[in-house]
Amino acid sequence: MFMTLDSVLVILRAIIDISLVWMVIYFILKNIKNNVKMILLFKGVFVVLIVKILSDTLNLTTIGLLLEYVIMWGPLALIIIFQPEIRSILEHIGRKQLLGRHKVLTLDEREKLVYEVMSAVDYLRKSRIGALIVLERDISLNEYIERSKPIYADISSELLISIFFPRNPLHDGGVIIQGNKITSAGAVFPISINSKISKKLGTRHRAAIGISEESDAIAIVVSEETGKISIAVGGNLNYNLSLDDARMILIEELKPKKEVLLDDEFEEEEEDNNERA
Repeated sequence: MFMTLDSVLVILRAIIDISLVWMVIYFILKNIKNNVKMILLFKGVFVVLIVKILSDTLNLTTIGLLLEYVIMWGPLALIIIFQPEIRSILEHIGRKQLLGRHKVLTLDEREKLVYEVMSAVDYLRKSRIGALIVLERDISLNEYIERSKPIYADISSELLISIFFPRNPLHDGGVIIQGNKITSAGAVFPISINSKISKKLGTRHRAAIGISEESDAIAIVVSEETGKISIAVGGNLNYNLSLDDARMILIEELKPKKEVLLDDEFEEEEEDNNERA
């Protein structure tokens, strides 16, 4: 027996509906996986929903009434409390849609950027001068730039070193680099609240992890006490790196996505050829 047109439309609507719901869930999970605050938020929402289902099933009137108020006013409270995180996710969507307008550095520009940054890092680590250098990628850091000291100068190791020199009033904050420009200094970043972070790590390291949780930025830290180099990406901290290892991580992270995909394909082909041989 053939299905009617109405039946086909109902099935199609159901498929589209379910697909959209799963797409939204996938996108949310993908964007909050390294954001501790948002993970805690969704755990809280999940607990509230479970308790609500139990209260309805067991006919718990009082707790059910309280949960109704929580569900009614909760979204407004969450929007106010988690406004920076929500804005970050929405901005991430916008940046992806406008990705074609985002300036992509040429190979020469990337090489110069890496050279200048790592030259500064080398001097700073040897001199035991603390530093936090944050390189913007797809997600805008304008929120932090607006609250810091504007510079907008060509990238140079000398300028970076002078900013972090102890007598400079801006040395305690972070430097933000957009493209091949030092955009601002004295920036203050969110401190990560991840309980898994070692208590031995100081404010600079926690700020580096924090900004890498809030955005896709690359955060380079030089420890004032030990001179050790660390790099935070995606909420993960690569600690106590050699200068060469730090340089290689920076080179890889600065590669355009298309170039990364081509490198992965080349490596897969090379592995297949080796297996055949």
